[in-house]
Amino acid sequence: MTTDITTYLASGCGRCQLFDTPQCKTVTWSAEVRALRAILISTELTEEMKWGSPTYTLNGKNVIMLAVFKPYVSLSFFKGVLLDDHHGVLQAPGANSQVWRQWRFTSAEDIRDAESLIREYLRSAIAIERAGTPVPLPARHELEFPPELESVFENDPAFKAAFDALTPGRQRGYNLYFTGAKQPATRYARIEKCMPAIMEGKGLHDR
Repeated sequence: MTTDITTYLASGCGRCQLFDTPQCKTVTWSAEVRALRAILISTELTEEMKWGSPTYTLNGKNVIMLAVFKPYVSLSFFKGVLLDDHHGVLQAPGANSQVWRQWRFTSAEDIRDAESLIREYLRSAIAIERAGTPVPLPARHELEFPPELESVFENDPAFKAAFDALTPGRQRGYNLYFTGAKQPATRYARIEKCMPAIMEGKGLHDR
């Protein structure tokens, strides 16, 4: 995965075979990514590359991720559930997302028009992190995920958000496929193999 912002902006995150091609989502959404990044780097947050995506931290704590998906670009708030979403712009990445919230954009014009409001939400997210406000404990997921998948979720929030955004049937299909392997190494291999499709919002047998 990409580990520096310059490569990310020019070629993408490095998660799939579309890296450094005109079809890469980061490239196709370049104007929107750059517009959001310009706002983010003007704040007191520190820009880092984590899990192949620009992530903005305060005193080493994750606050916001700039994430690119096929149908939209998003600001993903790590403690979004604590934000006062008085304008109704935030969405849960998936039906089972307990803490994360996304603000989705589909044009650079929308970002420019919403800049003042974006900055308001950024200030709120920073204040929540600075105060050390704890997030509510998430309810246990109805599916029993293998520990290997839980580990990948923990280390790759963008992948977890993409998995959460899948339909329940697609989630179950992947989970059955992963848990069907007897060895941990095989389960990890299956997860890695399926990551590009999951990031695209596809099911196990979609083409």
